[in-house]
Amino acid sequence: MVRRIVILGPESTGKSTLCEQLAAHYNTLWVPEFAREYLLKNGPSYTYDDLLIIARRQLALEDEMAASLHRPLLFVDTDMYVMKIWCEFVFGRCHQWILDRIIERTYSLYLLCNIDLPWVRDELREYPDLEPRTRLFNIYRDNMINQHVPWKLISGNNEERFQTAVTAVNRLLVHY
Repeated sequence: MVRRIVILGPESTGKSTLCEQLAAHYNTLWVPEFAREYLLKNGPSYTYDDLLIIARRQLALEDEMAASLHRPLLFVDTDMYVMKIWCEFVFGRCHQWILDRIIERTYSLYLLCNIDLPWVRDELREYPDLEPRTRLFNIYRDNMINQHVPWKLISGNNEERFQTAVTAVNRLLVHY
C-alpha cells in the first residue's frame, strides 16, 4: 500500500521544493501540481470550470504515479483541499465533484506550509500581499484542523522545513 503524503498551503510557500526534497530523500516519486502545467499552456486567466479540469487531471496524475510506484511513499504537491480552497477563494463556490473527492480519497499525512518564506514572483502567482496570503493560510489551517488525517505545520527556512517534514514522515512510518 502506498502512503500518500500531501504538501499543501498558499502559493509561494515552498511546496514543490519540499516535495522534490522529500522524494529524493526517500528515493521515491512526487506528483507535481498540474495547475502549473495547465496554466502555462493555456494562459494565466482561468474560469471556474477550468478548476474542475485541473482537479480531475491532478487526481489522474496522482493515481498514475501511485500505480507505477515501487516504493511505499508518494509525495503529492496539491490535493482536492487545495482545489476547494482555490475555487472558494476566487469564485465563492466549489464544484461538488471536488468536494466528493475530498470525502473519498485517503491520505496518510498532510504537511501544511506556512507563509513565512518570502513571496517569489512568477507569471502564475496571484497574491503577493500579506493580507490575502494570511487569509489563505488561515483557511488551509482551518481545513486541516477540521479533518481526520494527521497534519504537521511546516515553517522556517528551507532546511528547517525539510527537517520538520522528515521528522513527521518518519513518525508516520514508525506507526505503519
